Amino acid sequence: MSFADLGLSDELLRAVTEAGYTEPTPIQASAIPSVLMMRDLIGVAQTGTGKTASFVLPMIDILAQGRSRARMPRSLILEPTRELAAQVSENFEKYGQYHKLSMALLIGGVSMGDQIKALEKGVDVLIATPGRLLDLFGRGNILLTGCELLVIDEADRMLDMGFIPDIEEICTKLPKTRQTLLFSATMPPPIKKLADKFLSNPKTIEVARPATTNINITQWLVPVPSAGHAKRNVLRSMLEKDDIATAIIFCNRKTTVRELNKSLKRYGYRSSEIHGDMDQPQRLAELDRFKKGEVNILVASDVAARGLDIKGVSHVFNFDAPWHPDDYVHRIGRTGRAGASGTAYTFVTSADAENIENIEKLTGQKIEKVGELASGAGRSEDAEAKPAKSEAKRSSTSRSRSGGGRRGSKSAAPEADKAPEADKAAVETREDAAPAEPKPAAKRTRAASESAPRRAPARQREPEGDAGEQGWNGPMPEFLNYGFNS
Repeated sequence: MSFADLGLSDELLRAVTEAGYTEPTPIQASAIPSVLMMRDLIGVAQTGTGKTASFVLPMIDILAQGRSRARMPRSLILEPTRELAAQVSENFEKYGQYHKLSMALLIGGVSMGDQIKALEKGVDVLIATPGRLLDLFGRGNILLTGCELLVIDEADRMLDMGFIPDIEEICTKLPKTRQTLLFSATMPPPIKKLADKFLSNPKTIEVARPATTNINITQWLVPVPSAGHAKRNVLRSMLEKDDIATAIIFCNRKTTVRELNKSLKRYGYRSSEIHGDMDQPQRLAELDRFKKGEVNILVASDVAARGLDIKGVSHVFNFDAPWHPDDYVHRIGRTGRAGASGTAYTFVTSADAENIENIEKLTGQKIEKVGELASGAGRSEDAEAKPAKSEAKRSSTSRSRSGGGRRGSKSAAPEADKAPEADKAAVETREDAAPAEPKPAAKRTRAASESAPRRAPARQREPEGDAGEQGWNGPMPEFLNYGFNS
């Protein structure tokens, strides 16, 4: 089947061809004809299946007829994060280049003034995050009574972020006769309830079993010590050992994202970071640098995990095992996209057993371990600190020769100092809201520290800025010796 078989206009087919696509993906082939027939639709598809184009393409042809009015958008697309909203707007610009459609992007972190001006001119397509949309609606800058088509994208992510009440409120302000499209990677009961309430006789399309992972992604568990400096040692060894073209490294907390990025840059890696404390222009700028290849490692919080379509990501590292199994599916979905193969490594400590069990239960897959850490690998930070300089020097030198980045760079990515907007706050709250550690694990940690001989803190003896970053001392883990080729 080709795109021409789906009933799209010649202008749209031309834009699709120029974008380099010839055959629709399964979700596109199933969804586009139904959307063109003005049916309500539920699309259940895992990330990387091309679902964005499955609603963008038919929307362009549907909206080609008609005219926009001031402050009354003709269609509305709701996205959970700013990055996803910006990505959808890029799709409209790319595929709608031969149509004269107007578009506005309503997201937090940028000036309201320009957004209000765009709305006053009238827009055919309004792409928004729930928080900013309701904010402008409350100020009287937008009317939703003329909206003929609603898209709720990444519905399960909306649920995770607490946006379902906002979506329900928005739906009540739209015409009842509208067309509604809902897309989600999974269909938990609250999302099913939302669909039953606001969709009329929808067609359901499911292109993969909910919560399954891409078969093109090779997945491994990497046993690591719980200490942060030891995990960073293992990560750097893997980045050296494996042939990493581009990688996204996910952390559970924003503070970990910042610390890990600074550490990697100190060791000469071309890395950057993205997290909820950065304002929107910063986040988009860092994503753009990663897409252009100016940096080849992106350290991210879960704000970047869902739906971002970045081509050519060869590896995903879960530096922290995700707290929620759904997040695992979406994180590793950044690689192995559009038929390409990818590799995902998840670092696991003794405290992560339950998390991994939940992930395997959700995906229906057993994730193999690459190898156990050799004895002596979990040494204290004092022991880690001693061989610092020679190992760091060798590491930096090898990267300098291979063009891996500027050696010894100690600059960190800029920190945001602006207050978060309404929809941004929802993201940030969950990024740092770690669940409480199990009590038995906490007792073991205290007992171990109390029984250890009292020594001067390692950080007092290390060079400033390199605390706990002095390389790996002792036997190398088994899995680091065979290059991850199996």
